[in-house]
Amino acid sequence: MGDYELGAIQTEFAELIWEREPVSSGELVKLCSEQFEWKKSTTYTVLRKLCEKGIMKNEDGVVTSIVSREAFYAAKSGQFVEETFQGSLPAFIAAFASGKKLSKKEMDEIQQMIDDFRA
Repeated sequence: MGDYELGAIQTEFAELIWEREPVSSGELVKLCSEQFEWKKSTTYTVLRKLCEKGIMKNEDGVVTSIVSREAFYAAKSGQFVEETFQGSLPAFIAAFASGKKLSKKEMDEIQQMIDDFRA
């Protein structure tokens, strides 16, 4: 897994790209000016950092993702389970479910996941 440690602003910036990709770097500057009130230099600095982390790429003024939104959040979730629950998915699920009632639909979905892994 790459270095997917992003701050809140970097994550919002990545979301902006994922929602619109492929997006021209000029359009990205305009969007960031409107949404974050960033100067052009700030947009390019944050973009460069995401490119250095291997999450985004900027080729010929067109910005696209190297890592999809789904892969990014899957990696982050795995990292969280590893760091917080010593990699134990059952411990994570128990902690997540404690204090709340799972719906039948949620239980069925979890059971289907288990069945799929066994197959």
